[in-house]
Amino acid sequence: MWIPTEHEKYGVVLASFRGTVQHGLPLEIGDTVQLLEKCEGWYRGFIHKNPNAKGIFPCTYIHLKNAHIKNKGQFETVIPTEDSVITEMTSTLRDWGAMWKRLYVKNDGDLFHRLWHVMNEILDLRRQVLVGHLTNDRMKDVKQHITARLDWGNEQLSLDLVPRREFSMVDPDEISVTELFKLMEHRHRKKETPVPASTHHLFVHMKSLMSSNLGEELEVFFHVYDGKENRPLSERFFVRLNKNGLPKSPEKTERQCTLFVDLGSSDLRKDVYIVVHIMRIGRMGAGEKKNLCSVQYRRPFGCAVVSIADLLTADSKDDHLLKVYACTTESEWYQIHENIIRKVNSRYNLSGSNTGLAVSLQLLHGDIEQLRREYMVLFTRGVSITKKLGFSDIIMPGEMRNDLYMTLEKGEFEKGGKSVARNVEIMVYVLDIEGQVMKSYVAAGSGEPGGDVYHSFVLYHNNSPRWAEQIKLPIPVDMFRGSHVRFEFRHCSTKDKGEKKLFGYSFVHLMQEDGRTLPDGTHELIIHKCEENANLQDSSCYLKLPFSKANLPGNNQAVKGTKESFWITSFLCSTKLTQNGDMLDLLKWRAHPERINDSLLKLKEIDGSEIVKFLQDTLDTLFGILDESSQKYGLKVFDCLVHIINLLQDSKFHHFKPVMDTYIESHFAGALSYRDLIKVLKWYVDRIIDAEHQDHIQQVLKATEYIFKYIIQSRRLFALATGGQSEEEFRCCVHELFMSIRFFLSQENKITSPVTQTQAVFLRTFPAVYGELLKIFTVREVAGFVRETLGSLPATAHAECPLEAVKLHCIAKTVESQLYTNTESRCILLPVVLRLLQAHMQEQRDLVMCARILSSMLSLVRKYDSVATEPVVSEEVDLIVDSLLVVLMRTILEITNRPQPAGTNMRLQFQDITGEFVACLLALLRHMSDKHYQQLLQAFTSKDDLRDFLLQIFTVFRILIRPEMFPKDWTVMRLVTNNVIITTVLYLSDALRKNFLNDKFDYKVWDSYFYLSVIFINQPCLQLESFSPSKRKRVLEKYGDMRVMMGCEIFSMWQNLGEHKLNFIPAMIGPFLEVTLVPQPDLRNVMIPIFHDMMDWEQRRSGNFKQVEAKLIDKLDGLMSEGKGDETYRELFNSIIPLFGPYPSLLKKIERETWRESGISLIATVTRLMERLLDYRDCMKLGEVDGKKIGCTVSLLNFYKTELNKEEMYIRYIHKLYELHLKAQNYTEASYTLLLYDELLEWSERPLREFLNYPMQSEWQRKDCLHLTIVQNFDKGKCWENGIILCRELADQYESYYDYRNLSKMRMMEASLYDKIMDQQRLEPEFFRVGFYGKKFPFFLRNKEFVCRGHDYERLEAFQQRMLNEFPHAIAMQHVNQPDQTIYQAEAQYLQIYAVSPIPESQDVLQRDGVPDNIKSFYKVNHIWRFRYDRPFHKGTKDKENEFKSLWVERTTLTLVQSLPGISRWFEVEKRELVEVSPLENAIEVIENKNLQLRTLIAQCQSRQMQNINPLTMCLNGVIDAAVNGGLARYQEAFFVKDYVVNHPEDGEKIGRLRELMFEQAHILEYGLAVHEKFVPQDMRPLHKKLVDQFHVMKSSLGIQEFPAYVRASPVHFTNGSPRSSCRNSVPNIISPDGARVVARRSPLTYPAVNRYSSSSLSSQASNEVSNITGQSESSDEVFNMQPSPSTSSLSSNHSASPNVTSSAPSSARGSPQLQDKHKHSRENSCLSSRERPVSAIYPNPLDPAQRATPHQIGDATLPRSDPNLSAPDKGSSAKTMRSQSPVPTSRSPQKSSLPPFTPSPTECQSAGLVSNSPVLSGSYSSGISSMSRCSVSEASGTEATTGDHPAHQGPTMPNSVSSGSDELIRRENKTPPPYSVYERTNPRRPVPLPHSLSIPPSVDPPALPPKPHQQRTSSMKLDPASDPRRADGVPQVPRPRPLPRKVSQL
Repeated sequence: MWIPTEHEKYGVVLASFRGTVQHGLPLEIGDTVQLLEKCEGWYRGFIHKNPNAKGIFPCTYIHLKNAHIKNKGQFETVIPTEDSVITEMTSTLRDWGAMWKRLYVKNDGDLFHRLWHVMNEILDLRRQVLVGHLTNDRMKDVKQHITARLDWGNEQLSLDLVPRREFSMVDPDEISVTELFKLMEHRHRKKETPVPASTHHLFVHMKSLMSSNLGEELEVFFHVYDGKENRPLSERFFVRLNKNGLPKSPEKTERQCTLFVDLGSSDLRKDVYIVVHIMRIGRMGAGEKKNLCSVQYRRPFGCAVVSIADLLTADSKDDHLLKVYACTTESEWYQIHENIIRKVNSRYNLSGSNTGLAVSLQLLHGDIEQLRREYMVLFTRGVSITKKLGFSDIIMPGEMRNDLYMTLEKGEFEKGGKSVARNVEIMVYVLDIEGQVMKSYVAAGSGEPGGDVYHSFVLYHNNSPRWAEQIKLPIPVDMFRGSHVRFEFRHCSTKDKGEKKLFGYSFVHLMQEDGRTLPDGTHELIIHKCEENANLQDSSCYLKLPFSKANLPGNNQAVKGTKESFWITSFLCSTKLTQNGDMLDLLKWRAHPERINDSLLKLKEIDGSEIVKFLQDTLDTLFGILDESSQKYGLKVFDCLVHIINLLQDSKFHHFKPVMDTYIESHFAGALSYRDLIKVLKWYVDRIIDAEHQDHIQQVLKATEYIFKYIIQSRRLFALATGGQSEEEFRCCVHELFMSIRFFLSQENKITSPVTQTQAVFLRTFPAVYGELLKIFTVREVAGFVRETLGSLPATAHAECPLEAVKLHCIAKTVESQLYTNTESRCILLPVVLRLLQAHMQEQRDLVMCARILSSMLSLVRKYDSVATEPVVSEEVDLIVDSLLVVLMRTILEITNRPQPAGTNMRLQFQDITGEFVACLLALLRHMSDKHYQQLLQAFTSKDDLRDFLLQIFTVFRILIRPEMFPKDWTVMRLVTNNVIITTVLYLSDALRKNFLNDKFDYKVWDSYFYLSVIFINQPCLQLESFSPSKRKRVLEKYGDMRVMMGCEIFSMWQNLGEHKLNFIPAMIGPFLEVTLVPQPDLRNVMIPIFHDMMDWEQRRSGNFKQVEAKLIDKLDGLMSEGKGDETYRELFNSIIPLFGPYPSLLKKIERETWRESGISLIATVTRLMERLLDYRDCMKLGEVDGKKIGCTVSLLNFYKTELNKEEMYIRYIHKLYELHLKAQNYTEASYTLLLYDELLEWSERPLREFLNYPMQSEWQRKDCLHLTIVQNFDKGKCWENGIILCRELADQYESYYDYRNLSKMRMMEASLYDKIMDQQRLEPEFFRVGFYGKKFPFFLRNKEFVCRGHDYERLEAFQQRMLNEFPHAIAMQHVNQPDQTIYQAEAQYLQIYAVSPIPESQDVLQRDGVPDNIKSFYKVNHIWRFRYDRPFHKGTKDKENEFKSLWVERTTLTLVQSLPGISRWFEVEKRELVEVSPLENAIEVIENKNLQLRTLIAQCQSRQMQNINPLTMCLNGVIDAAVNGGLARYQEAFFVKDYVVNHPEDGEKIGRLRELMFEQAHILEYGLAVHEKFVPQDMRPLHKKLVDQFHVMKSSLGIQEFPAYVRASPVHFTNGSPRSSCRNSVPNIISPDGARVVARRSPLTYPAVNRYSSSSLSSQASNEVSNITGQSESSDEVFNMQPSPSTSSLSSNHSASPNVTSSAPSSARGSPQLQDKHKHSRENSCLSSRERPVSAIYPNPLDPAQRATPHQIGDATLPRSDPNLSAPDKGSSAKTMRSQSPVPTSRSPQKSSLPPFTPSPTECQSAGLVSNSPVLSGSYSSGISSMSRCSVSEASGTEATTGDHPAHQGPTMPNSVSSGSDELIRRENKTPPPYSVYERTNPRRPVPLPHSLSIPPSVDPPALPPKPHQQRTSSMKLDPASDPRRADGVPQVPRPRPLPRKVSQL
């Protein structure tokens, strides 16, 4: 049975559990679980990270831990009872773990590894804490380390700042908001700006001396030197080196390392140096030969200097190699370092080029104790301390030091009867009072222990040596008296013996008889002569002698006059001994009572460090004098006491304050002193107003705190001794004293008056007195003193008065004092405090201090409201609210609206004030209860006051919500802020409802309320979805989802509005929409009905909701582009399924309304817009490919234009698309895009406002600017033909304005574009059809097919790879069949890609003779609407002997919504047509194609265009050889046999046509061989002969003995025109039109390999080389005018490969998709590019009967030659396919016209090939019917009657005009030309007829002369809809100018 657990509530998983049992809960090791129930060794519960999943698990897997339980029961919360640091560490490490893995994925290796190290460190520290064996200090250190690392990691990972107090996290509900703010700020500041340390230390580690001339031991001395004052700042650090230059005692690190301690910040400057002196120990001369002399001398070696400032910039751990310099003259040694510093180069030189001192130098900062903690290794390993000369900047009490420093300065010695100067060495001894040498008290410096004697260094032959050598004598205090120092002078001989001969001595006493020590300074000592063997051990024999020349009596001139002297400088650094006689006189006042007066006066002149040394003794002396002679010395003693008290205010001595406090508490014994102190103090206070000089009085008042301490302590001692006598008298004295104080404070004076300054001085010290008064008086009494004293202050309000600021400081200290924390006294003081505070805040003065006071007050309220003082607290809150709430809000408003000050420090202070005031406001609002809100709202007497208050508080709240209000990682503070705001808003919304509804409605207040609610919900810190699960859980547990609360409040308030809702429509649509975009289901369900309500009210008011719709769409666009909204949101608008939550979906609500249709339409529009906007948002994300972004923008742009008609949005997206194209270097597409905007503008002078990046300018100027930009981009995209049109339009404009300068430039630009067309090479792009199938694609691609223009050099494989990279989750489909519904509906992405061939529209240009290829290449691949893909397959039984019998072709024609290129590289397929071509028609096409190719090559060869005859040779060889081997014979076998003719009677004409073509081919071959013979080189003759022989074999195999008459009558002549078919009349309609059949096939079979059977009609290897060349014949016979027709291997274009490519190699070898076996014939062509595909680029389409007079294509065989538009099959049709018929049968002989044929150039007349969006006017397959040849002029000239199926068409009125097929017109009847064709332009100034090639002729008049180019151009830019050949009616229209487009608003 399952029993609820009582104590077993919380556990940690010890081992992973799979949860395979029924109801099992899978667990992972380390998870924390909450246990709910227990049963027989099993627990039931849940994991904390997923509380919704509950299950069972074994007890043995869980380690139980103690825990607290909150809210016991169903919603209980379990908190483990472990150290809060451990809890935080655990949860933080869990959060980090997930983020750490993401760092690896993001490849942020640096942070990944650093975080890994820190996590490991934290885990180690956690283990130490959990073990529990740490001492308290160590535990504190460990926790500090842990929290520091946690904070570091949180900062690096951009997580929240954690408020802590003593390492533990703080619960924001447990402390005041002001305290929380201070904690956050403290941690933020700590993180931002570490406080600079005031104390610094220099670590020195002596490594080695490197020199080539070593060999003697060395001594190295370091000291810090002040170059400015030329004096050492520290004692010396001494290291001994061995003969190799390495430390002598390497094992003793303290002898190599030292810390120069207590350097002040002022010492870290450029002119402070580390000076190193090096001495050698050895022979006198460095180069002396080794002799028997064993005596060694200390001799100068070298000096090195480095500036401390260099260490501040260098890497702290760098080793330094210091250069060592030597003296030029030895006598200059004493100042070598100064010379080096001053760079006096003449006095020193390098000691050796390779001499250097290796030293490690490092500056450390902070006090010495801090360093001991941070650099434990340093101190445990051993380091000597080198002290500063003198005390540090701050003297600590208890510091013991007694160091005497002596510097051996110089000496003056006589020669002593020698010819040369002496080598003098000094030996220094310290002797005690008994004359014994004191052991170990002479030290050269720190580092080495002291010795008994010190030897100075020796200067060679120098009677005036200068040493400047410092020694240290650390003599104990008790041994100072009576001791002296003796200096012995010896001459060091350099002779063999090397003796040191004594010749004199000096001595000095360390203490004088009166107890004063040797004064600091330089002393000239007497040198007493002595014998070499004199015995100086008995000091008594010389101590009576004079030692200093300064102390000699006046009569002792003999000694004074001697030249010999010795100078020393002494400096004492002692905490116990003094050199000051006045100090000693004062301390010994009883011995000399007569000196008391002088001593008291001189005390002020004594150095402070001397006074603090003897602080207790001095104070005892003063109070002793006061007790004994108060009348006589009372005032002077009081002044001395004031002097000492104020001395301790100095930063150098402020650490001695505790010494004085201890003295007062423990040692002070002046029980009677209080009377005198009060009397003197009152005397001074009473004199303040009359005194002229206030300085001394101000000094007295500064010392008030300690004077009161002495008064109170004295009174307590007296009361203790007397049992409380004279209590009343004492109270009376104090009251009188305060009366005097109040009187002097109440004086109003001028601002500059000294009395005002004295008042300020008193107020500064006054709060310190409260604590002392409380020791004797009650809390109420002291509060009364304070209230009256502060109340007596004058109410001056001069902002510049210094007293005002001091008043506030006084109030601040009062609020922070012990007195104010007491509830009783607080009630007394609060009114005074509030009055002062309110006055300052109203005038915006001293706001920093005001904020500090207010936050302290509110912190206290928080502390005490939990105790049983509720009424008192409530009263306090009342008082504060009444006085300060409104002022506080006004202050916040004024501060935040001020411009932020410049300068970092000022800005930080500015932010601090704002933050503190905000924290105060939040704290105050949080303390307010229902009662307080009621009182507050009732206090407003008028409606206007309440309105102003509400507007103000709503505005303040909006400011508090701003992201910049708090640093971004202060989430805790933001959540507290939001909690307070929502609580307050709930209280205030009642006031809003009661006071501002119905007739009292106030729009401004309600608007402010709604606006606040919206920005509240949209705050980033409330978007819980973006939080980690643990953080989300914490927030929800503490505060719930505040967005939903506010949403419900908005809904409730909206419902209350009633008819006033109309005031907020449409203004609130945008804000409310923003709220619904928050991905919170409950919030959405609350907000969506508001939209329904808005639509309903708008419908009632206006009868429609256009306003709602417009606002909704505008806002949606703005919000989506900011990245808001999601898929669910769209469903919420348009949901059919019932939504969770209390409200039905918007659509369902609308369906119940009377206006349902327009409502549903709006929802549909919004939903479609949402789909596009969501796609746009997703595509615009960082890292998405440009192709996706462009496609998405095009989709959105078209939607705005066509469905929403939102011009401004449309134009914005045009420019977004333009920028994307430029970025992707799609310059042509960029031009087309910008044309969209250009076409909305006119050539007018209308002014346009500033918009996007356009300045304010006229419409003409903007259009001019756009034109130039577009031309530049067309130029970059090599689309020069389009640029020319715009150039001409611009030129026209310039000409009309007589702007000839610009006109000239434009003509030159136009000319340059023509040059580029002719001179520069252009690549022809490939085109690819791409299908996007599956629901996972973005909406604009989903289940659609597109044709894409490839990049330069991009082939199918590369394109496929690019698409798969763009859609990495997509699956490439392995076939070309249309997919079924399962693929369409799949939750996946499928890509189907294959190459397609363009069907060019500009047939007149392509078929034109003599047009250069450079021009034609443009028309082949530009303005393409239609594309084709052919798939060969076998129908019926396949004949293995002859495949041609069953070889059909499935031809797919794709029509796009826009022509390519356009505003995108790809466009959607609008229409898809499928046609099957029968085997016979296929054979006809194959042979036609081959015939055309042969004719072309022959023509090229004849006109000598061909450099090399090889292409012709190969082509002839391929055809003849194939025919001989059975190529054409296969066709004969297939189609000429009796069975076929009988079974297919309808194909009779086609069989005849095939026969003609075969004869024609033979005739062309014969003619080709004749031409070949003429040009063939000698070495190719044998091949030619072979070809001729084979040709005869071929003829005989075809049964041709002689060509038929119609063939013979037409010699192959190609120079001026194209060959014509002479059988037009004899065989007028070979292919019946009613044989057409449109078949929708989905067969996977494609074209099989048939090379080995039909190569007679297949292309040869020359196919690629002949692709762009055409030939035409002027013959009347039209037998040869056949369009090229593909066969299975006829790759006759530059899109095709050589014949061998089409063999049936396995598809994998070709890169084609793999197919099943049953599709093996189709795999060859399933995914081939158009260059590889054998059929698709060449097969012409069957035409409908209407397209009879279309121009015939003679051009390059690379492109399709037919129009694939098909009509539906006739009902009774039995034929399999459909072919077109000629409507105009022509005679066999050409009729020459009097007019030469004229086809305008592309830029003049704009033929169909140039019109991007015009109907298809391609050349069509016309079974032998000629078109566009020279003889076609006969039709145009009207010399031949027009006959055929269309008698209404009487004939063209212009040369080369054409009639479009009716099916084509039907297909395009509803296709409005889009607005962005460069060719559909008009010039309103000059209407011009349409180009000939596009117009439909209305009559049979003789053709007019072609118009001039400029007339032609303008009309060509825009097609008149009436003359548009795509019209369905086909009625001829007179050309007229296109009306102007609708104008855009002033953009």
